[in-house]
Amino acid sequence: MAKQNGIIPLQGTIGNITFYKSKAGYLAREKGGVSANRIATDPAFARTRENTAEFGRAGKACKILLTAFRTLVMNIKDSYTSSRLCREMVKVIKADAVNVRGQRNVIDGEAELLKDFEFNSNSRLEATLFAPYTAAIDRVAGTLQVDIPVFRPIDLMASPAGATHFKILAGGAEVDFEAETFVNGVATSEEIPIDGSATQKLHLLTNVTANSTKPLFLALGIAFYQQVNGVFNKLKNGINNALSLVEVSGMPVATPAP
Repeated sequence: MAKQNGIIPLQGTIGNITFYKSKAGYLAREKGGVSANRIATDPAFARTRENTAEFGRAGKACKILLTAFRTLVMNIKDSYTSSRLCREMVKVIKADAVNVRGQRNVIDGEAELLKDFEFNSNSRLEATLFAPYTAAIDRVAGTLQVDIPVFRPIDLMASPAGATHFKILAGGAEVDFEAETFVNGVATSEEIPIDGSATQKLHLLTNVTANSTKPLFLALGIAFYQQVNGVFNKLKNGINNALSLVEVSGMPVATPAP
């Protein structure tokens, strides 16, 4: 490396020279690094290739799961949802106790680790909706449902300033991570006023393939609105809307042949 001399210090890259600031001052060095060919073939980089393969697999799985819940994810605003989900997906893959390192995958991992994942870190479901609810997945029937008993929104909800109404949303998805396909469904309540009146009992049901052998995911969310002249407007572009994976059923255990 070389020390920069001059009136105007440089930062950035020009040609093969990178200019940067360090504790020692403004320095310059020639660009270097390991070639892609060496990383792909050199035994010394076997661990790097294994990590890259699994990170890539996690990235694809993250993308297909977000796509499966796109209708609901569009209601929230969090720039880091994808990166946070991918980080959790890596944990799912690392939990694979069947395949060797570098070949571990979501199917043989622990998809249940994604339960309680919050799609919006700015507004967590557990800190927004305090009403009790039950979430259930019936793999045989192919149903994913959420039931919420009668409650008073003013008592059991943390609503943002300006909100006059809300919706409860539920989404179910059956995801084939290998084929990168999915079957999904969404159920929502009507707009409910945020006041002291008791709500009706809510039963939100979605359907996927009966007797599915794929991982199943159930999400529950809440979206806030402001009613102006009879029109319901989304509040603050979804920054206060919550969405969480409240139930996950990974790959079913195979029944041994008699």
